[in-house]
Amino acid sequence: MKKTVAVIGAGIVGVSTAIALLRDGHEVVLIDREGPATGTSHGNGGVLAAAAVLPVPGPGLWAKAPKMLLDPDQPLFLRWPYLPKLLPWLRRYMGEASAEAALRRAHAIAPLIGDSLADHQALATGTPAEKWLVPGDYVYAYPDRAAFEADAFTWQTKSALGFAHEVLENGAFQRYDPAMSESFALGVRQPDHGRITDPGAYVKALAAHAQSLGARLVIGEVTDFAEENGALTGLRIGGETLPCDAAVITTGVWSGPLAKRLGVAAPLESERGYHLELYEPSMMPRAPVMFAAQKFVATPMEGRLRLAGIVEFGGLDAPPSKAPFELLRRCIAKAMPELTWKHEVEWMGHRPSVSDSLPLIGAAPGLRGAFFGFGHDHVGLTAGPKTGRLLAQLVGAQRPNIDIAPFSPDRFA
Repeated sequence: MKKTVAVIGAGIVGVSTAIALLRDGHEVVLIDREGPATGTSHGNGGVLAAAAVLPVPGPGLWAKAPKMLLDPDQPLFLRWPYLPKLLPWLRRYMGEASAEAALRRAHAIAPLIGDSLADHQALATGTPAEKWLVPGDYVYAYPDRAAFEADAFTWQTKSALGFAHEVLENGAFQRYDPAMSESFALGVRQPDHGRITDPGAYVKALAAHAQSLGARLVIGEVTDFAEENGALTGLRIGGETLPCDAAVITTGVWSGPLAKRLGVAAPLESERGYHLELYEPSMMPRAPVMFAAQKFVATPMEGRLRLAGIVEFGGLDAPPSKAPFELLRRCIAKAMPELTWKHEVEWMGHRPSVSDSLPLIGAAPGLRGAFFGFGHDHVGLTAGPKTGRLLAQLVGAQRPNIDIAPFSPDRFA
């Protein structure tokens, strides 16, 4: 049955949802406070990280975290005045820092992200966005074999879930990518991945494609829901009501207040992420490279190299910190000591992190016709198209083609 569906949030998840709904024959209103791709979908690392199944709070984090917070060369930062507000969420988050919890998350999320390249190709091929979609490898860099072997849990888990990798050492890493410093003696090549060479332009182009298919773009903020007999009938925007048969909340880290109105107290926090873009670089890595110890990725993009990563806890309101940018500069100087560039751009944004490192995808328990699709932490770009497809299936009362029980909003109802 054809429905009028409001999609709240025009990042990669929202825009993917809108296109999937339009392709299914629904009418779509795409709503955003500022417009498409103005947040995390603009500033992410650009990698389609299909094998990124393990969460940040893995085994051993309890022992590592205090030292990381006190060491300026570690990729974890905390704005200490924010700690009292963060603590309730942090207790739940760190409660997941075990091998058992990490494996549970890995098995749950692998079907959502494992086919990311094919999912993006299905979404973007034949649209103006496809020129920014590049298939290729995703590489991890280690200083030596000991560092790689210390990461054995990661690679064993990926292998067990069917993700292939090739170890490059004894000069093979530099032969594969001459841009890599010899201080990184071992690389791990993961095939069948991909990258987006301008994430902001990519999502904007997809949003324009959605409009060409008939979607209506509304700039405004949804503050409440209109309902009748327990079913959604519209959205409150700026003192007016926009009628709709269904609504999907895809507003990332800002989804909490709307979710709460629908009966879900999502334990959601911002993992503040940083990127530094180096324009007109003198060299480029062959493929996106994750420097494993420093937890940052260097991604070749259109006309620039984007360095992205870092985790900082400090909420939504504080301005960017200087230390993460300085760390990225020190890290790239070590990784690619001969690299030069013309100018650089700094950016900070907000990853939507749920305490159990799994997104909320499914029907809202408090109102028929309302659905959630948020909380993807570090894999929002990777998971966007499949999440959109799943949400369109739910809106159309179709059975999703993967098990979405681990993502059920009911776990926080």
